[in-house]
Amino acid sequence: MMLVLTLAILTLVVEVSTQWLLRRRQRAADEAIGRSHGCLQAPRLANQRPFGVDRLEQIFRADAESRLMELFLFHFRQTGSTLEQKFLGTKAYGTIEPANLEAILNTRFKDFGIGLRRAITFPLVGDGIFTQEGADWKHSRDMLRPQLQHRQYEDLEVFQTAVDDLIQIVQESNGIIDLQPLFFRLTLDTSTAFLFGESVRSLITPEAVGESTFATAFNTAQQWVTKRFRLVDIYWLINGREFRQACQDVHRFVDQIIDRSLSSDRSKGDGSGRYVFLDTVAQSTPDRTALRGQIIILLTAGRDTTACLLSWTFFLLVRHPRVIEKLRTEISSTCGGNSNLNRDDLRRMSYLQNVLKETLRLYPSVPVNTRTAVRTTVLPTGGGPDRKSPVLIPKGSAVAFSVYSMHRRPDLYGMDAELFRPERWDEEMPLQHNLTNLKWGYLPFHGGPRSCLGMDFALTQAGYTVVRLLQSFGTIKLPQGENVELVGVEKQEMTLVVSIKEGCKVEIN
Repeated sequence: MMLVLTLAILTLVVEVSTQWLLRRRQRAADEAIGRSHGCLQAPRLANQRPFGVDRLEQIFRADAESRLMELFLFHFRQTGSTLEQKFLGTKAYGTIEPANLEAILNTRFKDFGIGLRRAITFPLVGDGIFTQEGADWKHSRDMLRPQLQHRQYEDLEVFQTAVDDLIQIVQESNGIIDLQPLFFRLTLDTSTAFLFGESVRSLITPEAVGESTFATAFNTAQQWVTKRFRLVDIYWLINGREFRQACQDVHRFVDQIIDRSLSSDRSKGDGSGRYVFLDTVAQSTPDRTALRGQIIILLTAGRDTTACLLSWTFFLLVRHPRVIEKLRTEISSTCGGNSNLNRDDLRRMSYLQNVLKETLRLYPSVPVNTRTAVRTTVLPTGGGPDRKSPVLIPKGSAVAFSVYSMHRRPDLYGMDAELFRPERWDEEMPLQHNLTNLKWGYLPFHGGPRSCLGMDFALTQAGYTVVRLLQSFGTIKLPQGENVELVGVEKQEMTLVVSIKEGCKVEIN
């Protein structure tokens, strides 16, 4: 017995010693890399509690108060555009420097992975382009890219029915209506029309298609996934019954649509000659679970991000009457009352494009993201007393980047960076004085190899919806009694996207 105990202790000592030596060697190798690149430490976000527990407390408190993005923006302004922090005992980094985002997303793309994203989101989305890396991710991207090109929706027909349904609902309202939930149903209808060849028509018959159950389950699952992200390595603590049930409800909804869409009488298309995403992608994805994963990811992207863009656009428009009138003038001079539009018509409306750009600058649909270093690497700037030296990022370190905060930097967008002013996109901005800042300082759809494939689809749908609503209703304004606060002070709801906590109420007739 004593011999067994002695051997066990010796084994443990050897294991601990080996790990200590390996870590010491890794640190020495990292320091050598840092010296060779002239790396200096980034400013440290101060902790008040051991192991950085206060950082988690701050995040959960700010989220409960619907001001999480405000907290992140404060941290960067307080500490620096690149910072180091301790989070649950682990060193991590944050940055809003365009040069660093270029490195993370492009020039040093192979040095960074998506970290725990697959494990954290797997119960909801399974495997798909959002959770894949390496060869699997490249295969998905190569398969999906041609299916999302604008030639598939050039005539805007795929958007028309859903927008017609939306206009009908608004016409039947009593004049004051919350557009945000309607936009989420609109984008679900458009996404299913494009993906499956038939819309679920949730705007007209939400209960009949299970949209209410799906939307509730989808929102619930996303909220739990967001909490799992915030716990980083101990994400698995968030796996309760409500989360599991919500994921099952989402899977059941998607499976039903896939079954109906791929049934024998639909397998050859609907006979209209119209492009159907699922018919094409199913040929390259015979495995049902894998197909479901891709569809859930595309539904998330197609529904949530564009719904948020539309909601924030009208939230801002009704608080800036001058902008909405200028937009009406452009629409009238470009197409009058003609609702038979195509993509080229939308692209000719430069002020419309500026309005969408400015909305996405202030409220990018995915405001924060992270990458994890798969090998020790270097960010080009942010360290040292002048905060311009390279920063060493050891293997395994998480780097968070907030385009929400970057888009509000006065040194990139001017001293009025906090204001909604679409005209800035026709003017000279500090952003334009540096090529790296110009290319990487505005990233509502991210950049590099993992940039959003659905960018044009989202902008086209949003532009078409804005035009049709302004054509259909002579008055769209802020209801009496609604708050008019400084941009960025309003309450925000954070899941995987950022939405308006109190909705987007407008008076419309």
